[in-house]
Amino acid sequence: MSEQKTAELNKMIEEISQKLNMLNIGVIKAEHFSNEKLEDLEYLHQMVMKKKSFSPSEMQAIAEELAALRK
Repeated sequence: MSEQKTAELNKMIEEISQKLNMLNIGVIKAEHFSNEKLEDLEYLHQMVMKKKSFSPSEMQAIAEELAALRK
């Protein structure tokens, strides 16, 4: 993965964590995602950024999806 792509992924992950007020997101890094999952992560990022608020169950589902996308 290129350095630019890694930086973009880290930024997306950080933005998702800030939007959801997730505390332990620091353990998830761009290196944890395979190239096959990048499109899914980008889609998840877009969805999270569009919403203003999340229910607890939505937050849990997003966290589970992030975990599922990891290598």
